[in-house]
Amino acid sequence: MLSTSEIGIDLGTANILVYSKNKGIALNEPSVVAIDTETKNILAVGKEAKEMIGKTPGKIVAIRPLKDGVIADFDVTTEMLKNVMRKASKKIGLTIRKPNVVVCTPSGSTSVERRAIHDAVRNAGAKKVHLIEEPVAAAIGAGLPVDEPVANVIVDIGGGTTEVAIISFGGVVACHSIRIAGDRLDDDIVQYVRKVYNVLIGERTAEKIKMEIGYAMIDHDELTMDIRGRDLVTGLPKTIALSSYEIRDALKESLSHILEAIRATLEDCPAELSGDIVDRGVILTGGGALMKGMQDWLSKEIVVPVHLAPSPLESVAIGTGKALQFIHKLQKAVR
Repeated sequence: MLSTSEIGIDLGTANILVYSKNKGIALNEPSVVAIDTETKNILAVGKEAKEMIGKTPGKIVAIRPLKDGVIADFDVTTEMLKNVMRKASKKIGLTIRKPNVVVCTPSGSTSVERRAIHDAVRNAGAKKVHLIEEPVAAAIGAGLPVDEPVANVIVDIGGGTTEVAIISFGGVVACHSIRIAGDRLDDDIVQYVRKVYNVLIGERTAEKIKMEIGYAMIDHDELTMDIRGRDLVTGLPKTIALSSYEIRDALKESLSHILEAIRATLEDCPAELSGDIVDRGVILTGGGALMKGMQDWLSKEIVVPVHLAPSPLESVAIGTGKALQFIHKLQKAVR
C-alpha cells in the first residue's frame, strides 16, 4: 500500500496551480468554469473555459468562482477543485485517491473564508488539509529563509488581492492585504477605454493590453497597440490605437493603493527588523510583479532595493508544496 501523497495548491483568483514534490508545477490553469445554467452541468474548466469568456450563448456562462482571493461560489469551486485534482493526479501519476493538501489563503481572510477554502478542498477529495498564509507561501517559494529571525518582505500582486507582509521566524510580523490587484487593473483599462473612446472591450482584451503595453509610473519609450471593441454609439465593431502612456495613467490610482499598502506595512515593522529590510530589500511575486517598470517604480518610491522572485507566477504554488516539509513548524502561525 502506498502512503498518501502530498500536493500544494495555489487557489488563485486568476489561476489555480498544483505543485508536487517530484514533478514541480504539475498544473497551471485559469480559475474559470463554464456552466450550463439550465442543467447546472459543468462544461469546461480552466483554459477551455477561459476561451469561452464573453463568447458563449445565453445559457452557457463562464464564471470565476473565486473573487478577491476568496470563494464566491462554494459548489462551483468544489467542482473546479475536483476537476483540477483529477487532472493533476493523472499528470503526477498518483494512484492514491486522497492526497494531503497544503492550500494558501489570503492573509486578510476571515475565519469563515478560511473555513470555506478548507471545506472546498476537503470536499474535492483531500485527506488532510493544511492552510498556509499566501505571503508565507510566496516567501518560501521565492527561496527566502522564512524560518530564520530576519525580515523577509514579500509583495505578492495576484489576480484578486495584493498581499504585503514582513515575515520573520516562520510567522507574519506585519501585513496588509488589499483587494486591488490584476483584476482591478484590467477593470481600470475597460473603464478608461469606455470613458475616453466610447468603446466597450472585454476582460480578455483588457488583460492583453495590460500585459503588452501596461506600465507602472515611470518614464519609458512609448508603445502603441491597436485594439478592437464595440462602439457604444453605433453598436458596430471599431478599432482604436492605445498608447502605453494612456494606460499608465489609467492604472495610476490602483497602483498608488498598492504602494500605500507597502508603505503601511513597512511603517508597522519593528525597529529591530528595519535594518534587515534596508539590506535585503523587498521581493516581488505574483503576476502583477511582471508589469513593465514595476520594479524600478517601487524601488524609487520606497527607497529600498526591490527584487523580482525567480519565478513570480509560480512562487506561491512552489511555496505551498515546499511548506509540506515544515508545515508543523508553521502550523502555529497558520491558525
